[in-house]
Amino acid sequence: MNKLFYGDNLDILRNKIRDESADIIYLDPPFKSDSNYNVFFQPNATMNEADAQVEAFKDTWKWGAAAEAAYDDVRNHGKLGLALAGIRRWLGDQNAMMAYLAMMAVRFVELQRVLKPNGSIYLHCDPTASHYLKILLDATFGHDWFRNEIIWKRTNSRSTTGQWPRVHDTLLMYSAPEAATFNVQRVLGEAAKLPHTLITGLDGEKYQTYELTGAGITKEGESGRAWRGFNPTKLGRHWGNNIIQMEAWDLAGLIHWPKNGGWPRRRADKPFDAAKRQVVVGDVWTDIDRLNQTAKERLGYPTQKPLALLERILRSSSKEGDVVLDPFCGCGTAVDAAEMLNRQWVGIDVAHYAVTLIEERLARWRPGAVYEVHGRPTTLAGARELAQRDKHQFQWWAAWLLGAQSYQRDEKKGADQGIDGRVGYKNGPYGDGQIIISVKGGENIGVQMMRDLRGVIEREEAEMGIMITLVEPTAPMIMEAARAGFVRRSAHGRLPRMQIVTIEDILDGRLPQLPPIPRPERHMPTRRSNPRDQLELLLPHTGDAPAQIKGEFVDPRFMKFGRERRRIDAEVPSEG
Repeated sequence: MNKLFYGDNLDILRNKIRDESADIIYLDPPFKSDSNYNVFFQPNATMNEADAQVEAFKDTWKWGAAAEAAYDDVRNHGKLGLALAGIRRWLGDQNAMMAYLAMMAVRFVELQRVLKPNGSIYLHCDPTASHYLKILLDATFGHDWFRNEIIWKRTNSRSTTGQWPRVHDTLLMYSAPEAATFNVQRVLGEAAKLPHTLITGLDGEKYQTYELTGAGITKEGESGRAWRGFNPTKLGRHWGNNIIQMEAWDLAGLIHWPKNGGWPRRRADKPFDAAKRQVVVGDVWTDIDRLNQTAKERLGYPTQKPLALLERILRSSSKEGDVVLDPFCGCGTAVDAAEMLNRQWVGIDVAHYAVTLIEERLARWRPGAVYEVHGRPTTLAGARELAQRDKHQFQWWAAWLLGAQSYQRDEKKGADQGIDGRVGYKNGPYGDGQIIISVKGGENIGVQMMRDLRGVIEREEAEMGIMITLVEPTAPMIMEAARAGFVRRSAHGRLPRMQIVTIEDILDGRLPQLPPIPRPERHMPTRRSNPRDQLELLLPHTGDAPAQIKGEFVDPRFMKFGRERRRIDAEVPSEG
């Protein structure tokens, strides 16, 4: 069964993923050489446009208790521990790079454990850290596992000062020395790069020609003997086919004899067709473009990779039915590619935003996908634990429970301006309505929070506001909500302008009074209901185009999931 996990991939790898269960692993960890990387090395900087993974992990990409614990876990782990200790002595530990490497090293240990003995792993990175990561991968999997350093040209050159423009990413490929799946990939050759071995036949058509000899001398057999006056041994080579075969080719007119007396070559059976010529893909990929602003598959996720890139990786190093693991799955490109190519898959991400985004992606483009979702809180205790661990993830999850279609993602203090989520709805003759959601995960709440929410509603010209709390609201808070009255212009009857709902209320199915929310319909994961029934949230993204279904234009975020699709949102027991 395909599985999508919400949570820290280290914990999930250790507790949920079985030994030797993945045929291929692809990972694109959130560490870049652009603005996010620069932020890591500026002590007082803030992340203005960090992606969801970096937002969730940024506190661990600095040396502290988590990095020290990761280093301690790896320190006695054979060659990997020695390699990491050596890098630490060189770099020191008061920098983000060393913290990053410690956090990655401890995850490499788990990835090696869950990868099958004949499996493959692809690590996607950029030149900033690829050399350090290669040392750690060599120490984890062994030098004999290294296969390729693949260069993906992801963009065109742009102006820089004092250096060559950075236009590529690196993919480090490691696989079992024997028995690993690998399928050669071919693409159409570039018209401007025609073979140098074309000849024009008597019929006026161009034909490609091939070597008849191979490297090395053979001392026995006819492959080292002279044929038609040509002795391959003198050139340090041997005939690649037997003499009888070459005589038959010559009789059929398939041997090209150069007019200048050069060595004979095998002529292709059919005329050369430049439009259909295929070439083998090497370790430099220039034919897959990055996603531009108008790409149809673009979701608005900052580090999204093109589907064609993951399709090539999976086609080359896996087969139908194999298990694909992506422990940093982000917006789910590897998951999407696995689903498209009939592979099984396991995706993990620490950001709730990413998990909901993947659900939408699959609903829109792979409506028959069958998978389970694990890790979202389904109890009050689980909600409290999430709030203590990561307040932003708690806010996103809580807003999601009420159908938020967009999240506030800027983590600068005060930047959310009192908004943790927004819900849009149709308000009949009054146009589009908007509900502001504010989430409070602390134990201390008061009436001023309700007054602030009322100010946000007025500032944003929203119809309604809902405050979600982890603890019971105070009497003054309830009174302040009542004083706000009702929505002034409502096509859906009398609706309170401000409401308060606790997490426990939502989990028990006691929802605030809401107008009809567009599809997807809500199925709340209450403690009294089947955990398979849950809120189905689809997020809006830049670059989306309406999909046409039976002549009607439907916003893709509100397309219903297929009935055959199974959805689970519960903590599950360890499978390891």
